[in-house]
Amino acid sequence: MSIKNDIASFAMETNQNPYLLGKYAPIHTEITAENLEVIGEIPKDLHGAYVRNGPNPQFAPKGRHHWFDGDGMLHSIYLENGKATYRNRWIRTDGFNREREANGAIWTGYMDPIINNPPDAPLKDTANTDLVFFNQQILALWYLSGKPYKIDPVTLETMGIEDFDGQLNTNMAAHAKVDEETGDLMFFEFGVRPPFMSYGVYSPSKKKLHTVPVQLPGPRIPHDLAFTKNYTLLFDMSLFADPKGLRKGMYIPKFFRDTPFRTAIIPRFGSADQIKWFEAKPCYMYHTINAWEEGDEVVLVACRVAEPEPPPEIKGAMDRMLGFLKITAELYCWRFNMKTGDVKEGPLDDNNTEFPMMNTAYLGKKSQYSYNMHISEERTLLFDAIVKYDVHTGQSKTFDMGPGRYCSESPFAAKANPNSEDDGYLLTFVHDEREKLSELLIIDAKSMDSEPIAKIRIPQTVPIGFHACWAPGAELG
Repeated sequence: MSIKNDIASFAMETNQNPYLLGKYAPIHTEITAENLEVIGEIPKDLHGAYVRNGPNPQFAPKGRHHWFDGDGMLHSIYLENGKATYRNRWIRTDGFNREREANGAIWTGYMDPIINNPPDAPLKDTANTDLVFFNQQILALWYLSGKPYKIDPVTLETMGIEDFDGQLNTNMAAHAKVDEETGDLMFFEFGVRPPFMSYGVYSPSKKKLHTVPVQLPGPRIPHDLAFTKNYTLLFDMSLFADPKGLRKGMYIPKFFRDTPFRTAIIPRFGSADQIKWFEAKPCYMYHTINAWEEGDEVVLVACRVAEPEPPPEIKGAMDRMLGFLKITAELYCWRFNMKTGDVKEGPLDDNNTEFPMMNTAYLGKKSQYSYNMHISEERTLLFDAIVKYDVHTGQSKTFDMGPGRYCSESPFAAKANPNSEDDGYLLTFVHDEREKLSELLIIDAKSMDSEPIAKIRIPQTVPIGFHACWAPGAELG
């Protein structure tokens, strides 16, 4: 039986896990396809690589399967001179290579005890979550905090672990951020041992790594960070692993609704004793949009999840997984007063959107626009539209994908000589359930016209996945 059929059989035998079937089903071919069919015209000034990450198990899971468990696979469209090339490659992590050598799964996943997993790696670092374009390469990162894997933006070759010339002695969680004005990379890691978090900055110009311990009350599962010109924001949220489960070797998320949402604000190259803590209403937050400074305040705009845990009447591992993955988020703003310690907070819009992207040249500075994925009403996590927000007013425009069409996180690519923050393009993979095909859309980010500028047909399925980035052609080595 083929690997593909093994995984399909496993899904059927384990209560038909939807995250192994249909539009989520892993693929097992790595291809390069040039001169792709284009409907419309690729803008001549659009040069670079759109790359998206996601889980794609190479072997049938050992134990129960959570969508977050799959080996990382990259899908990309490289654009130059009006032509498009598609590639997909697995990320060759240590765990991927060990299982390939063993010709089968070694690790159990997120929903099973880790006691029988390899003692040197209790959880398999798949690098399947996030992508950050940094210093002419892409870093593939894992949401539970693992090693940053270097990826060639054009060939998608895995070039090993980035250790910053031997300086990196911590892990790096997903959603590191780059200040494009200075080149600094801000990141954090977290774990189950004190101090439970650390924060770092790598400055390419000085080739220097700065790291700081961040003491938390216990193990946490933060997901993102934000930064301004002078500060970095780190988060201690109200959803974290149940300590009772951790003692049994299991990660069981629990929403502690009496525990405030805390934000640590630290000078970019500051020390632990310079951290200022702020408390806000309990919640969870997967993804920030941006942060900036206004007078005495640090402003944060993000997607807030008020009820991150499914209700207790939902029982069973499969139904609980489906419940956790059905995110209900809202566009939200916090204002932290650095002098008084006061916090002002409130929603900007109640439309259910997440996985936000923006013009990354404005990260850390006051920005106006965000491009969020609208979450569909389907049973599993799917995106059926892109919502462009004015984050100052909450006003929005929507690009709808149409019936049975689901898109991916949509990075912003600036035009060659932009005249405004939103003067550029959005790129997104689309899975069409009706036509049984995948394609890349190029959308005008300023107008959000109902028709894309171009559709690029892809010669194989692109399964639904996680995060994406844009690597500008002018910055590729």
